Amino acid sequence: MAEIVNLRAVRKHRDRVRKRAKADENAARFGRTKALKALEKARATKAEGELDAHRREEPKA
Repeated sequence: MAEIVNLRAVRKHRDRVRKRAKADENAARFGRTKALKALEKARATKAEGELDAHRREEPKA
């Protein structure tokens, strides 16, 4: 005999699996940890400071 299954439950389970796979894909593509965001911000601040340090003063007219 065949096993009786609840089609609604099977459909919900299938949808959950698909959503989880999509979420994992997006996390790998776009996700960054808090530490990586802080590191990127610190590097940008340092680069901006170094650029400003090399800037010449504008002559006053």
